[in-house]
Amino acid sequence: MRIAVLQDEAEVLGIERNLDAIDRAAQSASENGAKILLTSELFAVGYAPYVLRDSLDVTLLPAVRQRLSQIAAEHSIALVYSLPEITENGWLITSTFLDERGVKLAHYQKVQLFGAEEHEVFIAGTNPPATFEYAGMTMGMVICFDVEFPEIVREAARRSVQLLLVPTAMGRGYEQVCTRLVPTRAMESQLFIAYANHSGTEAGFELAGTSVIAGADGEILAQAGSCTELLTADIDVSTLEQIKSEVPYLAEARRDLYAQWQSK
Repeated sequence: MRIAVLQDEAEVLGIERNLDAIDRAAQSASENGAKILLTSELFAVGYAPYVLRDSLDVTLLPAVRQRLSQIAAEHSIALVYSLPEITENGWLITSTFLDERGVKLAHYQKVQLFGAEEHEVFIAGTNPPATFEYAGMTMGMVICFDVEFPEIVREAARRSVQLLLVPTAMGRGYEQVCTRLVPTRAMESQLFIAYANHSGTEAGFELAGTSVIAGADGEILAQAGSCTELLTADIDVSTLEQIKSEVPYLAEARRDLYAQWQSK
């Protein structure tokens, strides 16, 4: 399966501009044979927690979700998008998976918030990685800082996830997350990871780009630079059994023993 990752600079509160960018990327990705388009964290509204808290018209969010469903259906491509979710307990950062008809198959709330802005504006989710079936593959979703915790990615693997989809908003100076950590997470938990970052600057925050698609053996299948780019790679889950047999991290993990250590 071919997957596409949109790396672009969002306009903070420039919802129409951002949706148009997703629309163009969906068309291009679909024409290039991609079956899934992954977009970055909060891309449709821009990554700027304080600005969103103070100025986002939350009544627009249902229409934004509807437009995203229309984009997926129009271009016959599955779509992963990220938006704030407003609840009675507070705001969460979420990601949603739409199939090629624009139908929602999965939804996830970010567990690991990063930095002062996120902690002040959002509350943390508590549910495990989203897990669902699509196109004969078991897929999962987490968001940004979540993937930097091995426990979260290993939990996705424990739930038989083969492809982990990760919207992110990672700043400059942390490029090693893309070039080193994400491929390592993929290798140690023996699953594919697609990781979509922003480029450019949003509300003064400089984004690192360097989005990546990593193989279950740790190989970098595709890596973006620092600018706008539509990244693609082919995911072949038929290779997973061989990868797992050659280095049996999952089969030989002594989970019962590790759990005993936590109590000591």
